[in-house]
Amino acid sequence: MQPKRLLLIDDERPILEVLGISLSSEGYEVLTAESGQKGLEIFGQGDIKLVVTDIRMPGMDGIEVLRQVKALDQEAEVIVITGHGDMESAIAVLRQGASDFITKPIREEALLLALQRAERKIEMSQLLKQYTSGLEEKVSEYRRELELAQEELLRRERLATIGETVAGLAHYIKNILNALKGGAYKVNSALTKADQALLREGWSMVQRNIERISQLALDLLDFSKERVPERTLCRPLELVQEVVGILQSTAEEQGVKILCRMEDVGEAQWDRKGIHRVLLNLGTNALDACRFHPDRERSFWVEFGLALEKAPSGQERILLEVSDNGCGMDQEAKEKVFSRFFSTKGGQGTGLGLLLTRKIVEEHGGSLSFESLEGEGTSFKVLLPRT
Repeated sequence: MQPKRLLLIDDERPILEVLGISLSSEGYEVLTAESGQKGLEIFGQGDIKLVVTDIRMPGMDGIEVLRQVKALDQEAEVIVITGHGDMESAIAVLRQGASDFITKPIREEALLLALQRAERKIEMSQLLKQYTSGLEEKVSEYRRELELAQEELLRRERLATIGETVAGLAHYIKNILNALKGGAYKVNSALTKADQALLREGWSMVQRNIERISQLALDLLDFSKERVPERTLCRPLELVQEVVGILQSTAEEQGVKILCRMEDVGEAQWDRKGIHRVLLNLGTNALDACRFHPDRERSFWVEFGLALEKAPSGQERILLEVSDNGCGMDQEAKEKVFSRFFSTKGGQGTGLGLLLTRKIVEEHGGSLSFESLEGEGTSFKVLLPRT
């Protein structure tokens, strides 16, 4: 068997030598570079699909290496080496499309596992090309890829560090896997019938649910990270209107009317992305509450409110409110609503949405409260200082 080619980039020669010897003994053909620029030159010369790079290097850093490698070859997988506890960099490289990250000091076992996962992702990408061009892959191969996707999820190093993750998310993960199996069944049927439309539909299901797995991992990283809001000047009215626009089509599909009771409260110094996420989470939950109501003859609505409110101290605060006349919550659900991994949506929810929502609100120095009556609806109120 031909050795797998791997490019190792680090500005420290001893690390290159030690890792090079170790990975060569595992069957890799290791190419090395002491700078990001030199690494890109080597990458451009040969058939290389695996890249391991340090994040902090003089000149071109690991994030720029990642960007340029992906620009040259979308199928290449990049593993980034970060400093211990450098959560900001870890999240940044995952969002830029890195296959994985490992922390210093480097453990050989962790690096080998990351490389194995990267190789599997490359294999999945190549299989997708074969599905869409020749329809020649068999169902057994596709099912094997679903199993690999499950293994990748369960082995994510950062998920394993968050206490009860696997147990708490069991129903949600099972739901994703069932959807993946449904997509596999459609691909199987399409291959048998030579039905390209059904094949596209089945593979689309797989892609959507792989994205759900990826988003779940990012949500958990965000939840575990201590951060300071990146405040910029924004207009709360425009922010709410933007979220309403995003939810409008979903609401129309469900037969839910979106109401707005808003006043222009001027400008605020908020983390725009964070508060956007708060409103989107609350709005999505409100639509779900309407969808889960047993009385389908009911006229459902979700209302967004925006107003100024004065605290007892006289300080002016901005009130954001999202209300619905959906299924509401019973007493047990109300007591557990902010518990980790608790969801009223069964297998369709992670139980992280409201936790992240409250975390973002509290990072702004605000408060999140709610009132709910089973069978009648729920109202969430967010109170935020202007700055």
